[in-house]
Amino acid sequence: MARLAERLPENVPGDFYVDASCIDCATCRLVAPATFAASRRDLSFVQRQPESESERLRALMALVACPTASIGTVSRQDARPGVRAFPERLQDEVFYCGFTAESSYGASSYLIVRPQGNVLVDSPRAASPLLRRLEEMGGVRTLFLSHRDDVADHRRFQERFACQRMIHADDVTRETREVERQIEGYDPVRLDDQLTFIPVPGHTPGSAALLYRETFLFTGDHLMGTEDGSHLYASRSVCWYSWPEQLRSLERLLDFRFEWVLPGHGGRYRAPSAAAMRAELERLIGRLRA
Repeated sequence: MARLAERLPENVPGDFYVDASCIDCATCRLVAPATFAASRRDLSFVQRQPESESERLRALMALVACPTASIGTVSRQDARPGVRAFPERLQDEVFYCGFTAESSYGASSYLIVRPQGNVLVDSPRAASPLLRRLEEMGGVRTLFLSHRDDVADHRRFQERFACQRMIHADDVTRETREVERQIEGYDPVRLDDQLTFIPVPGHTPGSAALLYRETFLFTGDHLMGTEDGSHLYASRSVCWYSWPEQLRSLERLLDFRFEWVLPGHGGRYRAPSAAAMRAELERLIGRLRA
């Protein structure tokens, strides 16, 4: 629970605030950008109090999604509307789960709802309201883990839903050694007629992306959008394995069609078409190569 005594001085006066336990994961800024912003100290703060019911709902969703419970309200507002808003539909059958976990530094996770079995992309926090909602939506058949950093509460989800977890073998650690499917090699693996597992080493040795319906690319920390969603981005400063390898992996993504980039960290990026996404990816690679 956020502590009013530790309220950051950058917060504007009013009900919502961020306290000193913030880890700058940017979750609140992605969920409620009208309310939250980044300070010069690399912390999130309330830049403007919510002015409408829709903004208040987004702020409550940010409060619920925050991995460190760093967001509070002076009036102790009822957070249940924010809880009920997750999972949040992004487009069609793809949802953002919210309820981020501190152990994965607030990484985003997603749910794909489909008749042949739902897919959870990376692990959110195993909060009871989310577990119940996922059960209502059909449970989880597959849990795709994009890399070793964003596995969070994967065991809890496997225990609850008996789902098959998958991760690239090069990213298996003591935390994930019991994962049911450990994919080897660096060739794309067609999982079914809608899903393709794409190894993208670089950020970590076994980083992987998941392509769904040639529309949605779930990228972990390999590729992301800027927080404002204006363009694609990849960061050398958070590359833990090999930057040259990460650049080569970005180039390999040019072999695939997609319109959305849905990352673990960073902003989402949506292009108007697969061709526009390819052009933006080519621009990014050109900037990084330069």
